[in-house]
Amino acid sequence: MGAGHDHGGQALRAGAKHRKRLWWAAGLLAAFLAVETVAAFITGSLALLSDAGHMFTDVLGIAMALAAITAAGRAATDSQRTFGLYRLEVLAALANAVLLTGVAIFVLIEGVRRFSDPHDVPAGSILVVAVGGLIVNLIAFGLLREGAKESINVRGAYLEVVGDLLGSVGVIVAAVIIATTGWSYADPIVAVIVALMILPRTFALGRSAVRILVQAAPAHLDITEVRARLAAVPGVCDVHDLHVWTLTSGMDVASAHLSLEPAAELGAVLTTAREALHDDFHIDHATLQVEPVAADGPCSPAGW
Repeated sequence: MGAGHDHGGQALRAGAKHRKRLWWAAGLLAAFLAVETVAAFITGSLALLSDAGHMFTDVLGIAMALAAITAAGRAATDSQRTFGLYRLEVLAALANAVLLTGVAIFVLIEGVRRFSDPHDVPAGSILVVAVGGLIVNLIAFGLLREGAKESINVRGAYLEVVGDLLGSVGVIVAAVIIATTGWSYADPIVAVIVALMILPRTFALGRSAVRILVQAAPAHLDITEVRARLAAVPGVCDVHDLHVWTLTSGMDVASAHLSLEPAAELGAVLTTAREALHDDFHIDHATLQVEPVAADGPCSPAGW
């Protein structure tokens, strides 16, 4: 017998709420990406090229976020997809992490190579483009900030924008150094620093996505506490086969078998257990199977 709440509608509404902001952010970044890419090849700046590559992953990441949100919404009407396509959001976040890691590694390798042969780059042109990139990234940062708190998919795009924003600042610093001192090493050094700043964020995002995909218990929950709380529900004498996992951002799911005392009232136990999961652990989708124990039988887990 099960008990729970339909949390899917809430997730779909959240996705729809963020869709317009994602479109705006993608449009702004895509437009400036074209400008920055051309400028990077004309000036030969590695720092500018790394920022352009990072911005490309921003645009691609937001495009995947939009595709995942759209697909999840359409799948909600498919009776064969009982959980919808919410995992597409997580897969898109993982793909973003992989892409961003690839860009960072490329910049690191190219940066190290250029230490032995730094290129002369026009500081003035780089500075103008970098300031434009900073402005565009600040706008995208503002558009995605709210959604990043609610969705791992939007958070992936948001983190890429944060990294790109830092990249723009780095390029500005490099351009100023080259313009004032003529020190060409500033370009590859800044590129390497930006790449090193990107990697920890991408690893964190990838780790979060993988944790969801392997159905590990949410990091913020102590399963021992969840088990103890269910066991403390009046009428429950044993809790077994307890599983807690994350379906997608903001949607933790639980299932458990509850062995009941002979005098326990089934309806009251289910209601209390469901409320305990909601109030103490913010789990709104729970499937609870109850197993009445015979009056003369032991209260222990049932065998397979």
